[in-house]
Amino acid sequence: MPEKWEDIAALKRNLLLASIPPDWFLPDAIKPPDSQLNVTRFPAESRFFTSRELELTSLGAASLLEKLASGAWSAVEVAEAYCKRAAVAHQLTNCLSETLFDTARSTAAALDEHLRTTGRPKGPLHGLPISLKDNFNIMGVDSTVGFVSWVNQPATYDSTLVQLLRNAGAVFYVKTNVPTAMMIAETVNNVFGRTLNPLNRALTSGGSSGGESALIAFGGSALGVGTDIGGSLRIPAACTGIFTLRPSFGRFPTLGAKSGLAGQEAVQSVNGPMARSLEDLVLFSKTVVEARPWLADPRCLPIPWREVSLGRKLKLAVMWHDGVVMPTPPVRRALRETVEQLQAAGHEVVEWRAEGHERIAEILGRFFVADGGKTVKSILDPVGEPWRPEMAYYKAASEMGVAELWKLQAERTELCKAYLDRWNGVAGLDGILCPTTPYASVAHQDFKYVGYTGVFNVLDYTALSFPSGVTAHRELDRAAAEAHAPLSDVCAEISGSYNEEAVHDMPVNLQLVGRRLEEEKVLQMADIILKDLGMHAPSRT
Repeated sequence: MPEKWEDIAALKRNLLLASIPPDWFLPDAIKPPDSQLNVTRFPAESRFFTSRELELTSLGAASLLEKLASGAWSAVEVAEAYCKRAAVAHQLTNCLSETLFDTARSTAAALDEHLRTTGRPKGPLHGLPISLKDNFNIMGVDSTVGFVSWVNQPATYDSTLVQLLRNAGAVFYVKTNVPTAMMIAETVNNVFGRTLNPLNRALTSGGSSGGESALIAFGGSALGVGTDIGGSLRIPAACTGIFTLRPSFGRFPTLGAKSGLAGQEAVQSVNGPMARSLEDLVLFSKTVVEARPWLADPRCLPIPWREVSLGRKLKLAVMWHDGVVMPTPPVRRALRETVEQLQAAGHEVVEWRAEGHERIAEILGRFFVADGGKTVKSILDPVGEPWRPEMAYYKAASEMGVAELWKLQAERTELCKAYLDRWNGVAGLDGILCPTTPYASVAHQDFKYVGYTGVFNVLDYTALSFPSGVTAHRELDRAAAEAHAPLSDVCAEISGSYNEEAVHDMPVNLQLVGRRLEEEKVLQMADIILKDLGMHAPSRT
C-alpha cells in the first residue's frame, strides 16, 4: 500500500473503477456532459441498455420477487442487469464504494439452480438484488466508512443483517458511498469524494445514506439498506424523492455493522430500508422481523410482526415548523397542500407545537462529540488524513466528562417523558406530520440543519419519509420566499441561501412520525395517506 493518504485513496478509487467491466463504461459520445444536471432519464434514452435490461430493472422489489419466485425471470439475468445499471449510476453520480459483481453472479446462479432442483424459492427475498450502505460488513470486503485508514481492511465477518438477508435469498452486488464517519448530512469523504443527486447533480443526495439514495433514484437498486442516527435515512430519501423507514431501536438487527463512533450509545443508530415504493418498505420490514432477529442480535426486541387494523380516518398533528428553522417555501407549500387534501378526505388534523425540539436537538449534537472528537481523530491519524471541513464541529469539540454525560442523559430522559406526556394529552392521536428537512434539496456544502429528523432519533420514535407528490416550483415558491421572518440565526442563513431556480422541479418529501416501536402502524398510516393523496400503489401489509 502507498504511504501517503492521498495515494491510498486514489488507489482505492482506481480499484473501484477497475472492477467495472470495460463494456459497461460509457462512451464519451453518449456520456451526459457535466452541464446536464438530471440524469435519471439516461438509461431509457441513451440506448446503452437493451430493452430487456430496462425491463429487468424497472420493477419494484415486491413485483420483481414475483417474477423471480415463479421462475419467469432468472436471478442471474436480474443480477447482471442491476450490476450494469449500478455501474452506470456510479459513473454519473459517484454513488458506490464497492462492487461485488462476481459474487452476485455466483450467488444468483446458485439460487437459480436451487429453484430448478427444488421447485421452491430459497426464501422470501429469493434472487432480489439488494444494495447496502458501506458500513454493513461483508466478509472479505472493505467497510471504509469514508476513512482512508480503513482502506484495504476487509471485514472478517458479516453483519447480522447481512446474514439474515442472505439467508432469505438476497443477492448483494454493491455497497454505497457515505460521508466521513457517517456523521455529515451530505455524502462526501476523502476516499471516494462526493456523491451527486441524479435528479440534479448540482444538488446533494443527502447523507449519510446518500450513496443509497442516489443509486435508488437512478434506478440502480430496487431495494437498499441504510442507517440513521440523526436523519441519515430520511434526509437522503427527502433529497431524492424516495421512501424510507426509520424504525425504533431494537426492531431490526444492528449487530456487526461498522461505525465511525463505535460505542456512542446515548442515541442509538438504527438501520432501515430505502426504496421507490411504500410496498417495498413493508416487504423488507416484515421479512426482517419474521426472521426473528432477536435470536441473533442480543439487543433486538422479541416483537413479532403485528397486524394493525386502523380506521380509514386518522387523527394527525401537523407541525408546521420546529421553532428553530422555518422550512423553505417548497416544503411549506407541500405540507400545507398535503394537510388540505387530508382534511378534505375526512382526516382530523390538529396543531402540534415543537416544545422541547430546540433543546433535544442541542443534546443530540453534544452526544455526537462527547468524546471531544477523539474517536474520529484516532481513525484519521494513522495515515495523516486531514479533517474535512464538514467535520469542523468534531475537530473543535471538547471532551465531556462522565458526570456531565450522565447528567445530559438524565435530561434527555426527562425530555422524552415530557414529549410522551404531551402526546398522551391529545386523545386518539395517531401520528405527527411534519417536514423531513427544511429543504427539497440543497446545493452541495449547504445542508445546515438536521433538527427535523434528529429530534426523533433522541425520542426513538418510528418515522417515515415519503414523497408528497409536490415538487418545487420557481414561480409558486418565489413569493413565499419573501414573506417570512427568520426564527434563528441558522434560519436566517438557510432562508438567505434559498434559491428557487436551483431546486425547481425537485420532489418534496414529508415526514410521518409515530410512537416508539410503531413500525407496523406507521406503515399502514402512510398507506392510508398515500391513497388520499392520489399517489398510491397498494401495499401488502
